Amino acid sequence: MFTMLEYDFMRNAFAASAVVALLAGTVGYFLVMRGQTFAGHALSHVGFAGATGAVLIGLAPLYGLVASTVAGGIVMGLMGARLQGSDVAIGSILALALGLGMLFLHFFTSYATQVTALLFGNVLSVEADTLHALIVLGVLCAILLACIARPLVFASTQPELAEAKGVSLRRISVLFLSIVALATAGCIQIVGVLLVFTLMIGPAAAARHMTSRLGHGVALSAGLALSEAWGGIALAYYTDWPSSFWISALSVGTYLATLSVRQWRRRR
Repeated sequence: MFTMLEYDFMRNAFAASAVVALLAGTVGYFLVMRGQTFAGHALSHVGFAGATGAVLIGLAPLYGLVASTVAGGIVMGLMGARLQGSDVAIGSILALALGLGMLFLHFFTSYATQVTALLFGNVLSVEADTLHALIVLGVLCAILLACIARPLVFASTQPELAEAKGVSLRRISVLFLSIVALATAGCIQIVGVLLVFTLMIGPAAAARHMTSRLGHGVALSAGLALSEAWGGIALAYYTDWPSSFWISALSVGTYLATLSVRQWRRRR
């Protein structure tokens, strides 16, 4: 363990994954609770188009990621209840976003060698500047989520009563999906566009199998995401296999284990 931490890139990887995992685990819990997991996946694909488009005009990919995902989150939030069950519409957005990303790469072929890292992530290549940007994103998202936490829970668990009490469901949806968009931009830096479910949905789904209490669930989801991210990096260091694979394997394994335990308890 101490040998790993002798290298700057490993320290950056552990620090970046900690910020992103804690954020993804926390935001992901609310995303699962609200039944909007597919929307989160769609935002990652929108981010891919934004990142490649940013490179095409000479900007850093992270700027394109943040701008495109936040714009997508606002649009999805404005859709409100119409987003629920709109699998065909969201699926079309996924396909279009990937297609746009490949089109942008076609016009800027010198970036094509880095597309694998964008699609599947490479936490071991996170540089100091990117780490600082992720910390800023993480702190911003944490503050915003804390500000809307109470009305968000109220609107998620009892939407009709919340609306009757004067809570704007559309405003809460826009704000929350904007936070999800920022968290998604961070996750892409770690696990890539195609594996965002790994840190944002897997730990949250596992946590909901283990407890029904909101506070415990959020903390457990964040803790699971952190342990999976750090465990994946450590296994990647010792096996020389991709860190994204290990993080995904740990996430799926944890989810299946909690699902099995839950089913076993129900049979007793």
